[in-house]
Amino acid sequence: MRTAIVTGGGSGIGLAIAEKFVLSGIRTVIIGRDEQKLSAAKELLGDMCITIVADLNDLNKLPEVVTNITNTIGNIDILVNNAGINMKKEFTEVTDEDFQKIILTNVTAVFALSREVVKHMLQNNIKGSIINISSMASQYGIPKVIAYTASKSAIEGMTRAMATELSPKGIRVNCIAPGFIATAMSAKALNNDPERKAKALGRTPMGYLGEPADIGEAALFLAGEGAKYITGTVLPVDGGNSIGF
Repeated sequence: MRTAIVTGGGSGIGLAIAEKFVLSGIRTVIIGRDEQKLSAAKELLGDMCITIVADLNDLNKLPEVVTNITNTIGNIDILVNNAGINMKKEFTEVTDEDFQKIILTNVTAVFALSREVVKHMLQNNIKGSIINISSMASQYGIPKVIAYTASKSAIEGMTRAMATELSPKGIRVNCIAPGFIATAMSAKALNNDPERKAKALGRTPMGYLGEPADIGEAALFLAGEGAKYITGTVLPVDGGNSIGF
């Protein structure tokens, strides 16, 4: 049985990915900060889901988190770096602390957790799959999300660099760039800003918001045997948004 880690797996896109994995017989460890969200996810997903409450920004604890997983559950075959935060602010109002906070969660923690999981995969000769989650913000310019945009552009660059270095060792690394997906987080942003919602849908050729399950399907594919010759890619799952006009 394969084992996956999904960060930020308690809600939204992370939960949808975890659900697809569990339904496909992949034992899935979801990591997050919110114990209540994780408990609700566990109730939904059942025994194939294991929850771990952890703050991924506490970088010093990440080796211990990975060791605990491998000691109690077994080898890690799949890592989905989904956890991320956003901040909408005018460019000139973003403080250095604001910027660093986003980079820490969305880039540094992703790197540090990936490094620890990759060490484990290499030591145990695991043909692993790592899936990073990017955003439309890295495909084109979106105003008022400068730190988020920088972080997601970094994720796409890291994906290519990781794939080049790790693929010869049997670890594939890919990235999914979701378009406008109907989650609680995006609903709040778009419903409070009808003009932005109209603009988002107006440049999406398919004309509607995606569902978290659409990202789950893409992650399941990239993690599986059907994608065994795919590495270093950024896959937009966006209803054509990134090529729309």
